[in-house]
Amino acid sequence: MAEPELTSERAFLDTARAALSGMYADVVDRDVQVIGGEDNDERFTNEANQRAKQLRTHALLDLPDVPLFFGRLDYEAGTIEDLDQIYIGRRHVHDGTGVPLVIDWRAPVSVPFYRATKSDRQRVLMRRRYGFSDASDLTGFEDEPLAGAADDQPDQADAFLRAEIERPRTGPMRDIVATIQPEQDDLVRAPLHPSVCVQGAPGTGKTAVGLHRVAYLLYTERERLTRGGVVIVGPNKSFLSYIRKVLPALGEVDVRQITIDELLTRPAAASDDTGAERLKGDARMAGVLRRALWSYVGTPTDGVLYSKGSRRYRVHDYEVVDIVTDLRESTRYAPGRNALAQRIAHVVLVRMEERAESPDDRVQNAVARSKPVKEVLDSVWPRVVPEQVLHRLFSDADFLAAAAPELTDEERAALLWTKPRRSWKSTKWSFADTVLLDELEDLIERHGGSLGHLVLDEAQDLSAMQLRALGRRCRTGSATVLGDLAQATTPWAAGSWDLVLGHLDKSDGVVAELDRGFRVPAQIIDFAARLLPEIAPTLGKPSGVRTVADALGIVEADEATLTAQVVAECRAALAGEGSVALIAADDQVGQLRDAITAAGLETALLGETEDEVDTVRLVCVPATLAKGLEFDAVIVAEPARIVAAEPRGLHRLYVVLTRAVSSLQVVHAEPLPGPLVGATL
Repeated sequence: MAEPELTSERAFLDTARAALSGMYADVVDRDVQVIGGEDNDERFTNEANQRAKQLRTHALLDLPDVPLFFGRLDYEAGTIEDLDQIYIGRRHVHDGTGVPLVIDWRAPVSVPFYRATKSDRQRVLMRRRYGFSDASDLTGFEDEPLAGAADDQPDQADAFLRAEIERPRTGPMRDIVATIQPEQDDLVRAPLHPSVCVQGAPGTGKTAVGLHRVAYLLYTERERLTRGGVVIVGPNKSFLSYIRKVLPALGEVDVRQITIDELLTRPAAASDDTGAERLKGDARMAGVLRRALWSYVGTPTDGVLYSKGSRRYRVHDYEVVDIVTDLRESTRYAPGRNALAQRIAHVVLVRMEERAESPDDRVQNAVARSKPVKEVLDSVWPRVVPEQVLHRLFSDADFLAAAAPELTDEERAALLWTKPRRSWKSTKWSFADTVLLDELEDLIERHGGSLGHLVLDEAQDLSAMQLRALGRRCRTGSATVLGDLAQATTPWAAGSWDLVLGHLDKSDGVVAELDRGFRVPAQIIDFAARLLPEIAPTLGKPSGVRTVADALGIVEADEATLTAQVVAECRAALAGEGSVALIAADDQVGQLRDAITAAGLETALLGETEDEVDTVRLVCVPATLAKGLEFDAVIVAEPARIVAAEPRGLHRLYVVLTRAVSSLQVVHAEPLPGPLVGATL
């Protein structure tokens, strides 16, 4: 490439960075204006403005490891007013007078960067892609002429994609904004409604698609989404730590990223066996809980006698029965109790009016709060709390049998506690219990508003009851659901995507599939796909776009030499560039980590803190925490032990085998699981 032009591009980058610094300084120096009004209104407005200013300043921070632009489009003259050439980057940058220097990748004018082809160039003459070092130094560029280019010329976009993916990585996940592919772009730019569900094979970039979709929706629907907020729910804290830098790099800093147990907030201090946990996540539990709660509403046997001075007003027992029957299950439990009091009080007011009295709303409220009415309420429609109902359900066999006719005797026995606590107040709840308590809380009384948008990553692992809990928090908002049915490792997984969307109350959602693996080499995908006929026979085999020399190795050891061989493979991987992971069964990884440390290699165990991927190149990963992560080189120790560790061990192994971007080494002493036997390299 021409050195003078590269110098010119570097100068433009310096100009853009200086302009961004000016935009940042302008926001920092700007006084927050308070709109006049009442004192409370002024305080609220001031706080809101301060918050908006804080978010804006964070969004305008010039991150040292994030290039301001990654591409350029040269258009035909007159395509864009006053601009025949635009730079495309992660955020909008202007020169202080309103002239754009860098266009946000989400803007409509940027779409041809991802969609234009030689046969449909969308008035683009030339597309330029830039290369940067990890320190964001502009190292070069590559031009792709679209006008007059022959269809048989090499596809430079594929070469650029490959180079970007294979660039060694360290630390958390990077954004893919420079390499978004057309099928990914369709999903990123899909409208807010209806909800979108992405079935994505390993390496197809489904997590990145979800994160970039959030950034795009905040660009196009910011006002609507800001009111309810946007939340990303991930499978564990290690995963959230891994993706935490993507949205800030795209200029979005006000998105909550949490796990489902953090979202539900109730503490979990107990644990369940697998059978009980699976049942507690079953969709049938919704009906069980509803029946259990409403069984507290009884049939009135007495009426109400209300006294006011020397006068008596009677509401007959059959009238109370009719009111209770009419209200039962027609509303939530707590509002129903309140409505019962008001309806009884209204009958009393009718009796007063029949005697030529003129009662008003204050009188009706007084009657509703009176002792005779409260006595009826407490006997017929008592106050309850979720813990009270669930404690009785799992400690009283007769109560459970009446509430759960759809469960078998064996299933009800699995739910009953062998040694229940004497009181619900002293009971320790499991995480599966807290999900049921959340359902009961909603049946008793509805709380809160609705999120604007909810993103569920690794959604294939969520139970029906967990999905219902998440759906309640996004009643009127939309969702982006991400996952891979072949990677469903929990026994309580909800099932098909249609079922998942139904439990979320998003049955109108659109299901799309990503099956081109950009990030995992084809040899590794083909090796792992040998498991698909057993773990997900309805899914097609994904295709790998990239072939990498020596991407897959299978090393046979024996029990005495396995650990030494694992250490040797880790040492060899560290001789190259980029991140390295040793993945092993949870009960084995600690011992292997100790051996690696004793051999003088620096390593960390994923899950001990939240920043292991930031601190060292070699990370020891328990198999149960591998989902969603990527590393340049991966060493998998003893696949058979990973399979034997849990009921869906083959699904877990499929996850583990598809974490590598460049190379995978499988080290085993025990025989490989059946589907992998005989694999050729």
